[in-house]
Amino acid sequence: MTTIADPKAPRPPKPRPARLTTRGNTELYGWVFMRASGVVLLVLIFGHLFVNLVAGEGVKAIDFGFVAGKWASPFWQVWDLLMLWLAMIHGTNGVRTIINDYAERDHLRLVLKGLLYLAFAIVVVLGTLVIFTFDPCPTGATADLLPSFCTAS
Repeated sequence: MTTIADPKAPRPPKPRPARLTTRGNTELYGWVFMRASGVVLLVLIFGHLFVNLVAGEGVKAIDFGFVAGKWASPFWQVWDLLMLWLAMIHGTNGVRTIINDYAERDHLRLVLKGLLYLAFAIVVVLGTLVIFTFDPCPTGATADLLPSFCTAS
């Protein structure tokens, strides 16, 4: 004799599709990087704010000459470069995670991440060039275009 199943009885769950596995721990490394870079960024940013706003004459002293004087020192060039690179890598990794979580279609995810990486590359390359090639007193410039601390040559 066969029994008829109770229609109100719970059904067993459907089997899950096989999960894609990766060989590395890239997400773990990304997670650890976000925590470590966040701590380093806090030190860099608050050091930057202290020197620019508290230690000197405050906001009124920040002008072209102030930046030129800071970037004349390799220490401040490296400080600002680290701040730029860490902030961009940290932010790009965060946005990449958001794209992976919320972009459902593979093609859209690929396009968004491609645009993200392109923006990252442009900002990092241009920012690095500005920090290391900044010359407040370019040779051959007319005296009326130069800041007051430059001598016309």
